[in-house]
Amino acid sequence: MADWQQLSTRIGNVAPSATLAVDSKAKAMKAAGLDVIGFGAGEPNFPTPDYIVDAAAGACRDPRNHRYTPTAGLPELRQAIADKTLRDSGYAVDPAQVVVANGGKQAVYETLQVLLDDGDEVIIPAPYWTSYPEAVKLAGGVPVEVFAGAERGFEPDLDAIEQARTSKTKAIVVNTPSNPTGAVWSKDTITAIGKWALKHHIWVISDEIYEHLHYDDASVSYIGACVPELRDQLLVLNGVAKTYAMTGWRVGWMVAPAPVAKAVSTLQGHLSSNVSNVSQRAALAAVGGPLDAVAMMRAAFDVRRKAIVTALNAVDGIVCPVPTGAFYAFANVQALLGRPVGPEGTVCKSSSEFAAALLDQAHVAAVPGEAFGAPGYLRFSYALADDQLAEGMRRLAAWVG
Repeated sequence: MADWQQLSTRIGNVAPSATLAVDSKAKAMKAAGLDVIGFGAGEPNFPTPDYIVDAAAGACRDPRNHRYTPTAGLPELRQAIADKTLRDSGYAVDPAQVVVANGGKQAVYETLQVLLDDGDEVIIPAPYWTSYPEAVKLAGGVPVEVFAGAERGFEPDLDAIEQARTSKTKAIVVNTPSNPTGAVWSKDTITAIGKWALKHHIWVISDEIYEHLHYDDASVSYIGACVPELRDQLLVLNGVAKTYAMTGWRVGWMVAPAPVAKAVSTLQGHLSSNVSNVSQRAALAAVGGPLDAVAMMRAAFDVRRKAIVTALNAVDGIVCPVPTGAFYAFANVQALLGRPVGPEGTVCKSSSEFAAALLDQAHVAAVPGEAFGAPGYLRFSYALADDQLAEGMRRLAAWVG
């Protein structure tokens, strides 16, 4: 490209989504006739529950839904989200604090756009969801990673967080249950982070998209309930995608202090106007409805969770802690790096090379740990069908040899 054709430095500093890249390559291989088992994308294999689909189908025929809605979302949906917050999180919010976005990812992007100035730092406990640091960069901010390993159950250490704090620290990201590790942070850790942020006047961005997916004796603690006085500097991000198997409907939201919600609505008015009316009507049925379908899906995920952890740990050289939330297994493959694997005796120097070889040779798609700030790991989503999971694990074991 000629000098005048060069794209912005801003976009040049941003890496593509690794999870979507793996998923796209797997789908391209499938389209070419290859039998690929995809553990890449965090996407439930269940259909959206019928009562939600029926609400959307009815909405299609209502002329009200052929027009714009208020930028911040349908008033009925914002009220339902406020009611849901009281039901699940245990504290009241005003519907005026709610902004409905095109998926949780847009809510993350908009949050950082309205909070950050150039050079502001955001502490991101690692392993982290791959889009957090890139969204920080797009807002002109600086992501600051604080790693917590399997020996801590992937739960952040407050002393390490404090050591990462500087005069430029503007916000911290909280994500529990966690993507990619499946860790559910303890109430003590959540409370400590909240009190620390309150003391140092730091915004808290709490991504609670996996709130209903937890197993065994794990229980989800909500930082807004644990530290009530934090709510004036707390932004909660959520959506229907994971809970109700609605990834394709693209409805997420933010619950924020009123001035922040107003600023986000202003930004969204220029960015995308409103979310599709039909999708909002579907989300209204989901959020305002029962959690029976969620319980059914969680029970199925629990069976798959146990199966995949058992299968991964049965492979010599792989160590996988038992996740207690979300639908991801985060496996340590460091012992397999630098030694021949596969029928071709491929020697992989990194988990990124390992994931690429696994996809190319065994037709099994997983996301390398580099995407999550955790080299040496692979993330396997177990939100796929049971028979696909079993076949994928069989292929992995046979390929490693």
